[in-house]
Amino acid sequence: MKVYSEVLGNVRSSEEWRKRIESVETDEIFLDQWTAQKSRFLAKGVSGTEYPVALTRGSHIVDGDVIEYDAEAGKAVVVRLELNPVLVVDLGGIADKDHDTIIRIALELGHAIGNQHWPAVVKGTKVYVPLTVDKKVMLSVLETHHIPGITFEFEKGLDVIPYLAPHETRRLFGGAGHESHSHEHDHGHIVHYHEHEHTHADGTTHSHHHDHEGEHNHSHYDGCREESDSIH
Repeated sequence: MKVYSEVLGNVRSSEEWRKRIESVETDEIFLDQWTAQKSRFLAKGVSGTEYPVALTRGSHIVDGDVIEYDAEAGKAVVVRLELNPVLVVDLGGIADKDHDTIIRIALELGHAIGNQHWPAVVKGTKVYVPLTVDKKVMLSVLETHHIPGITFEFEKGLDVIPYLAPHETRRLFGGAGHESHSHEHDHGHIVHYHEHEHTHADGTTHSHHHDHEGEHNHSHYDGCREESDSIH
């Protein structure tokens, strides 16, 4: 079985490769964001064909990568990434405020995010938070805190990547499933709840509870399987 060890080009960043792909039959591989961070894996294309991938250690696939192209055979294989959306919190609205206000609001946002144990990446005036639980829950958390001067919304993962460094991309899309408290494993789970209260700058005090799930699921064989030393 042929092992694919290099990326030939990318149809998203190269007009030349987009044109090449248009003239041949293309099989597409859809990877979830966790598998895309690996350099070695066994993936299955839409056609049902399996593709063992073993890239140089430390490298990983990005959306639109071409791992096979044969003009004579009229065939190409393109990898597509299925990335989760990202919650983008924009603090640009408080950039012109006094230092005390900026610090207070930044700390309150940090408390809201940190209390949920959500990983985050800060770039300029924006904070990027990976999808960790249901979108409605994440939005509700920020809405509950009523933090003044900020805006927040979910953006497509692929739209966010151009603004991030490689290690930041890994934190949002490669590590969120392991760092969060809502990942799954087949060997059971533990869920605990606790309640706390906090006071906002306007003097309003309220309490709420949240849960941490330790539910994990090692399903590496659902259409795309991780491979280690079995690829030769």
